[in-house]
Amino acid sequence: MKRLRMPAEWERHEACLIAWPTRESLWGESFTAVEGEYAAAVRAIAAFEPVTVVVPPGSADRVRSLCDVEITTVEIPMDDSWLRGSGPIFVHGPRGRVGVDFRFNSFGGRFHPYDQDDKVSERLLLELGIERRATMTVLEGGAISVDGEGTLIATEQCVLNPNRNPRLGREDIEAEFAALLGVTKVIWIPYGHLAGDTDGHVDHVCQFAGPGRVVVEACGDPGRPDHLRLKANRAVLEGARDAGGRSLDIFELPPQQEIQVFGQRAVVNYMNFYVANGGVVMPLAGTDADEEALAAAARAFPDRRVVGVEARALALGDGGIHCITQQLPAEPVQN
Repeated sequence: MKRLRMPAEWERHEACLIAWPTRESLWGESFTAVEGEYAAAVRAIAAFEPVTVVVPPGSADRVRSLCDVEITTVEIPMDDSWLRGSGPIFVHGPRGRVGVDFRFNSFGGRFHPYDQDDKVSERLLLELGIERRATMTVLEGGAISVDGEGTLIATEQCVLNPNRNPRLGREDIEAEFAALLGVTKVIWIPYGHLAGDTDGHVDHVCQFAGPGRVVVEACGDPGRPDHLRLKANRAVLEGARDAGGRSLDIFELPPQQEIQVFGQRAVVNYMNFYVANGGVVMPLAGTDADEEALAAAARAFPDRRVVGVEARALALGDGGIHCITQQLPAEPVQN
């Protein structure tokens, strides 16, 4: 039987899926600013591909007005708005696309309630008319990066954390990756960031940029708390081989930027970009490092147009452009 295969993010998309912010208690006085940044992200991505926005029931007209660009809306109850974490992970199967519905426990039980978010995948797949494949394994989409050719990168810090799957060991998790995502090689890097709400999602420190190519966050100043952690990750990547036996070409983006927003500390991470059809949309911090980050991303993605979207308020939720999106791959070509 033909295996399921998770396509790489740079493969053709039918659309980008985004969940609109709902939990005002998370954002407080920044909620209006966050909605503005979401709308800006929607407009930036819509320049490359269609966008479907998952919105709370009764809010579709308001969201369409705020986005001020052609979008599709789907009304689904939600607790929060990190669709990369709570939404389905799409794979190609023998009969077309399949949405893998991993369990969602709000990043190890950090935020309550999350029962509606745990149902988002099932409800969204029903709305989209896409086959659902359910599993009891807990996994967020931001915890993995794939090359579409059998290789997956994840951090041990997050995916092997006992607050996700306490009864599953490394081999069990790898077996799930193989069965549900078509993965034949897992490259385990040790660390995500020391601080944050995700226990170290890989999309904050490393993402595939193409076959045999990865983008990583630069280690930066040796005095940074994450310097040695990022250095250890890089050492693993430099010695790694992908599923095809290739060594990895490594591109660097500048270190994440610590800023002040509404009187609060926030961290904007350039690594948390989204790869669209013909483009890359990345978060900007409003600092001098933004131009360097855009130029570095252009070197990593020479065949795509790189655009930036301010994500200062969004960073108050410990997220970026990749965290709020999920690609819907185009239907696979049937042989």
